[in-house]
Amino acid sequence: MRLDNGNLLAQIGEFLAEDIGRGDITTQACVPPNTKSVGFFLAKENLVLCGLEIAEAVFMSLDPDSAPLETSYHDGDEVHSGICFAVKKGYADILLAGERTALNLLQRLSGIATMTRQYVKAVEGTNARIVDTRKTTPGLRMLEKYAVTVGGGKNHRLGLDDGVLIKDNHIALAGGIKRAVEAAKASVGHLHKIEVEISNWAQLREAIEAGADAILIDNQTPEEVKKLVEMARSLNPDVLIEASGGITLENARSYAEAGVDLISVGKLTHSVRAVDISFKIQSAFAQFS
Repeated sequence: MRLDNGNLLAQIGEFLAEDIGRGDITTQACVPPNTKSVGFFLAKENLVLCGLEIAEAVFMSLDPDSAPLETSYHDGDEVHSGICFAVKKGYADILLAGERTALNLLQRLSGIATMTRQYVKAVEGTNARIVDTRKTTPGLRMLEKYAVTVGGGKNHRLGLDDGVLIKDNHIALAGGIKRAVEAAKASVGHLHKIEVEISNWAQLREAIEAGADAILIDNQTPEEVKKLVEMARSLNPDVLIEASGGITLENARSYAEAGVDLISVGKLTHSVRAVDISFKIQSAFAQFS
């Protein structure tokens, strides 16, 4: 997944306006104007790096003429605790004004990439892929889904306009799985696949016989998922099967070995812990000509 730089810059402008407001009164009061400085990004724990381009865009939004971020690292690299992975040179007021916004984004996105990488490694060697969900922070969906791909995961739907996923509420309102699938087939274009959420054998059979392209098995144990996968394959060997609900790092491999194609994990974005990164700024009279 690629970042939309135009939209990213607009978002960053809003983020900075929220934080800076009418001005950084602390820096204005304490730091002499035109003080030149150097900021060091330091990993305080092992992490998968994500958001370098975004952190750079924060500072460039404040001072387009500032020097580029200095780093030999890239998004997706594993960085060990104690490593300085990037350096930013510029005026102190610019670095201080952008510090918190840059760190907030870098820490959260690296947290998502780090957890995603852990899940990807947990199912390594199986045919299952780790995917995200729509349980994202409003306004940050594209960035958070980008972080999932940096960690080695795949994106599920980007939004409600991106695919048909018939869940329990749709089924109840449509009057059953068969009616819901038939209505969806009559409504959407031929290029759209139709996925149906099920929780038992009867629903599984109804969904496949109605022509569903994919099945989402929700909130079942790995043992139950394995049985449902075998039943689904006997009806349609080509049906795509996804598992979700209650999937942790400890049990993810059991779900993968049950034979599913996709494992969707909401916690990748809805409750991930931001990793610990610091940004230390020092006076840099000697570094500037």
